[in-house]
Amino acid sequence: MITGGTGSFGNAVLNRFLKTDIAEIRIFSRDEKKQDDMRHEYQTRMPKVANKIKFYIGDVRNKSTLKSAVRGVDYIFHAAALKQVPSCEFFPMEAVQTNVVGTDNVLDAAIDAHVKCVICLSTDKAAYPINAMGISKALEEKIAVAKSRNSLDTKICCTRYGNVMCSRGSVIPLWIDQIRNGNPITLTEPKMTRFIMSLEEAVNLVLFAFEHGQNGDILVQKAPACTIQTQAEAVCELFGGKKEEIKVIGIRHGEKLYETLLTNEECAKTVDMGDFYRVPADNRSLNYDKYFTEGNKQRNILTEFNSDNTDRLNLDQVKSKLLELEYIQNELNGVENIAK
Repeated sequence: MITGGTGSFGNAVLNRFLKTDIAEIRIFSRDEKKQDDMRHEYQTRMPKVANKIKFYIGDVRNKSTLKSAVRGVDYIFHAAALKQVPSCEFFPMEAVQTNVVGTDNVLDAAIDAHVKCVICLSTDKAAYPINAMGISKALEEKIAVAKSRNSLDTKICCTRYGNVMCSRGSVIPLWIDQIRNGNPITLTEPKMTRFIMSLEEAVNLVLFAFEHGQNGDILVQKAPACTIQTQAEAVCELFGGKKEEIKVIGIRHGEKLYETLLTNEECAKTVDMGDFYRVPADNRSLNYDKYFTEGNKQRNILTEFNSDNTDRLNLDQVKSKLLELEYIQNELNGVENIAK
């Protein structure tokens, strides 16, 4: 089952799963219109396997709708979330209800139904959070780790990643529309840096967590970054925008100049797994008395992993990364993006 399954990630992971021998994939979300559009799309595009997809209307805020939806499910990919930083700043309790209470409900339903594994999708904004969205996702991670300590036969992991290029609500589709409408493209702060990855890379991270994560883990991909200015110039060069007319509008509510995927504190126990980092759960008990006589002074040499100290992509590298995306290829070729 994929919660929030009609979103960009849901579509991407569904495409991957439909090419396997998985018997049934449940899409759980609130919006019947998006579900209906998705149903028709897959019946048209992949008729031989579309019958594997089952649609469940419900809300992660409502535990009763989850209980019936998870019955018989083996694996859950929990992608349902409020993700727009400014919106969450104006309506923080809505972020809490979906991202915090909703996650608690998903995990309770999964444990009760003996689901084998739950992967919760988090964000770089959960590390050193300063905005309501990041704080709510940080609490989502804390809930996942806490539940994992007593989840019996249900494995619970989190994945934390940065900006997914061309996902729903992201900035690149906005810039493309601005260029096509003859307007200057707008950016918040030219020196702002962000991790960037494709939807396929986001799916790879989630599947890596599914296959290699241990109960209570947070998994992070070693992603590159670029400045917002470089990304904006790359879009201009690909779609005929005027770089000299880029309009700076200032940082929005709750935004950082750079994002963090691993905090300095997490680095003390992080395990390097090649293309990924693993942050194991802290499974010490609440009995701290013994730590007056016992302790572990060892610490990793890793330090904070953020979008200012990771590999920085230049203009040509960002253009190459964009050209790998199906969304960009379709936009350049005039093909409609249904999952936009």
